[in-house]
Amino acid sequence: MHFNFVKYLAVVCLLVSFSCKNETKTTVESKVQEDIKQPNIVLLLCDDLGYGDLSSFGHSIIQTQHLDALAKTGIKLTNFYSTAPVCSPSRVGLLTGRSPNKAGVYDFIPGPKKSEDNRDLVHMQADEVTIPALLKKAGYDTCLSGKWHCNSRFNSKEQPQPNDFGFDHWFSTHNNASPSHQNPKNFVRNGEKVGEIEGFSSQIVVSEAINWLENKKSDKPFFLEVAFHEPHEPIASPEDLVQKYLPLADNLQQAEYFANVENVDIAVGRLVAFLKEKYGDNTLVIFTSDNGPETFMRYSKAKHSYGTPGELKGMKLWTNEAGFRVPCIVNWLGKETFTGTSEKVVSALDFLPTFVDIAGAELPKRTIDGQSIKKFLSTGDLERQKPLIWAFYDAINERRVAMRSGDWKIMARLESDNKVLPNIHNLYDGNEAYVKNAELTNFVLFNLKNDISESEDLASKEPAVFEKMKAEFLVQYKDLLNESHIWVRNE
Repeated sequence: MHFNFVKYLAVVCLLVSFSCKNETKTTVESKVQEDIKQPNIVLLLCDDLGYGDLSSFGHSIIQTQHLDALAKTGIKLTNFYSTAPVCSPSRVGLLTGRSPNKAGVYDFIPGPKKSEDNRDLVHMQADEVTIPALLKKAGYDTCLSGKWHCNSRFNSKEQPQPNDFGFDHWFSTHNNASPSHQNPKNFVRNGEKVGEIEGFSSQIVVSEAINWLENKKSDKPFFLEVAFHEPHEPIASPEDLVQKYLPLADNLQQAEYFANVENVDIAVGRLVAFLKEKYGDNTLVIFTSDNGPETFMRYSKAKHSYGTPGELKGMKLWTNEAGFRVPCIVNWLGKETFTGTSEKVVSALDFLPTFVDIAGAELPKRTIDGQSIKKFLSTGDLERQKPLIWAFYDAINERRVAMRSGDWKIMARLESDNKVLPNIHNLYDGNEAYVKNAELTNFVLFNLKNDISESEDLASKEPAVFEKMKAEFLVQYKDLLNESHIWVRNE
């Protein structure tokens, strides 16, 4: 029989081609399946941690080796912003992806003592749509371990609690760990008071998180928020760490602060080691702070408040950079992402749309102020769709309204009848007209790329930029005011 080599070769090529196509198809399908696999999401949130308090962000004494390692193998964000310069509104903004003013949370939430400005009514209301609620609908298990501070009536049926916003399991305090970080007595687990717990708060909340993960009965992906109390006062730190820093500090209180931050780092290291072992194939880990550092001795119990803003101007409660520009580290365990230091402007408002995006969940049917940074995590490229704006009416500095757009930041005072508005804790029916009729005045303009310390006002030197920024600022602030919630006592 005559062998037809040409026909043989044609058949071989056809088979190879078919095989390659199938292999390519299988590879593509496998890649698609990999991409759509829902990641676990872990959010680590500090309380009053300054922009310059981690060694990877420039602190010359405090050692934060575990967080530094996360930054080295992940993304270090140097232009990251919390949603407010104080705790409660910052947390509400983070959870909802909206300016906290729209939720009616303008300042930290005190206890339920009745006040003329209706501040005792303030809480995150039941109609707010949150990260855990959206992820739970998408098939996630959810847990909160640590500080809550999103209502005035904690662990009460009178107001929504963490479980009403999508947390399956919650182990929390209303505000600070009490009487201090050591042996706290005020934790509540799923509505039941726990009583005194031996140890330090940062380690306690991590132990709770690990225990929840170990006992989780389903194989669903999870959203875990670990909200540290540290380094907020009243500070208490392990003695061995205090002794480590005592020779390097100016005094005992400063050594206790340094030790406090490292104790958080140790807790983070313990949690990340567990995550790498059990869930290292697909877990997004984010670490940040709710606002900037407390001012030393701003109040009588702030004797340990040695946090640093680094090069930034201001501190906690300021609308200058140090009030809400905070450290942020992103590390997606098991997934290849962009790595390195990024100066792109990112906000805690972006968490909700980002988590929804990567989990394949659905955005709420309302305006979200943040944007998904899913693509940024892969490429390092990001363009903000709209400016970031803050209106913090209880700010220590005189210009309480601020906006960042690109490299530029504009700030202004609020005046009524040529008088600067006094510090305001809450918007309610008694001051609504007063605040809404006030005018933005005395503008200043900074180029934050060239002037991180906000040292030179460029309003007169850059008239074209100033006029453009001012026009946008007025529009953005008006829109924010129109959507701000007003508290009315219905009694």
